[in-house]
Amino acid sequence: MTANALLPMAGTDLVEPVADGWQLILAALAAIALIVVLITLVKLHPFLALILGGLTVGIIAGQNVNDVLASLTKGIGDTTAGVGALIALGAMFAVLLAESGGADQIVDTIVGRASGRMLPWAMAAVGAIIGLPMFFEIGLVLLMPVIYLVARRARVSLITVGIPALAGLSAMHGFVPPHPGPVTAIDYLDADLGVTLALGILVAVPTIIVAGPLFGGLAGRWVVVEPPHTWESEERDIARRPSFGVTIATVLLPVVLMLGKAVVDIVVDDPEDRLQQTADVIGNPFVALLIAVLVAMVTFGRGSGMDRGRISDTVGSSLGPIAGILLIVAAGGGFKQVLVNTGIGTLLADWARDANFSVLLLAWVLAVLIRLATGSATVATITASSLMIGLVEGMSSGETSLVVLAVGAGSVFFSHVNDAGFWLVKEYFGMSVGQTIKTWSLMETVLSVTGLVMVLFLGIFI
Repeated sequence: MTANALLPMAGTDLVEPVADGWQLILAALAAIALIVVLITLVKLHPFLALILGGLTVGIIAGQNVNDVLASLTKGIGDTTAGVGALIALGAMFAVLLAESGGADQIVDTIVGRASGRMLPWAMAAVGAIIGLPMFFEIGLVLLMPVIYLVARRARVSLITVGIPALAGLSAMHGFVPPHPGPVTAIDYLDADLGVTLALGILVAVPTIIVAGPLFGGLAGRWVVVEPPHTWESEERDIARRPSFGVTIATVLLPVVLMLGKAVVDIVVDDPEDRLQQTADVIGNPFVALLIAVLVAMVTFGRGSGMDRGRISDTVGSSLGPIAGILLIVAAGGGFKQVLVNTGIGTLLADWARDANFSVLLLAWVLAVLIRLATGSATVATITASSLMIGLVEGMSSGETSLVVLAVGAGSVFFSHVNDAGFWLVKEYFGMSVGQTIKTWSLMETVLSVTGLVMVLFLGIFI
């Protein structure tokens, strides 16, 4: 698919629009506007905002209220079943990595071997590796003591080493499963997770380089922030850390299993072949993450000296903090299902095809607009991918994965004052609002645009 690839013909299995085009567009715009107002002005939880948005779409489109409710509940149930378990397993894996000291081992090993000039590059690598299994907020909290310490030792601005680490964390959050945004988009657009994972890594690496060490070097000159001297790294109550090799092998295990499935499917391409059948099972996202969590309980849990009781408590502690994320994603599934059942996706596909508009660029623009309005990367991903469902009909697996990544790139565009991550970075780095915009917000924008460029470039060959 070229960078200017046009939309395919709408598939015959798409839902026919339930009303005139102007009425459906009005319904979608009204729902999105309502979601934005409820989240940003009324400060309503996104879970409730998305449900009310879904009801608004169906009612304005002229559907029976009972039918709208049925669509909402079906979408919530299907999304919870398809995505919820993956998010929960990812959270379990991440907390085992953090509490065992495995994350600290990765940081100390990579940063400890880097020279002064290579420190920003090392911090970008650390951010990417830590960000692979961890949510952005958890990774940021975990890395802040290291960012402070490295900046003090190297006698450089906190921004010079901090921005590369943030770029690594944010890129993983936006592009790579099992983070909620990419996993949700994959589920909605019926993309192949292994293919998306492989392409996501291809997009993320150069994107991190540009938005991390390269942009961080410039931002560190614009904004000089001295690291505080009062922050001390947390001493974890563990008998010992897992080794660096064991930690990296465990972190990459689910990635290898899922990528292995994609490779075997391409090379063997025989559903009756025993090797492909085995790869399809262990490379299934749910099975791969389940295996990774069970292995981590041994390598991270027992490997760091935890007893069975503490391992159980550690795994259990991961579920509380992600309840809100699960609810938002589930409500987004209900919103998506209403959009699908009203035929808005079919309408957009027809219009965009007639206008000769690039599907990848459209996916990015939709996510950018919703991200700017709501401040939430997850809400942007949910809404934009919901609108793209009718547009990916007839696409190949690789093309569909690129649409997922285009949405992911748009979802991280220009974090500003309506994004909780903006304030988290501002406070941890001790910056003013203006300084945060010059560094963090611009870094997110560079990340988003570079990601789009990489997606369009890959689209030339796929």
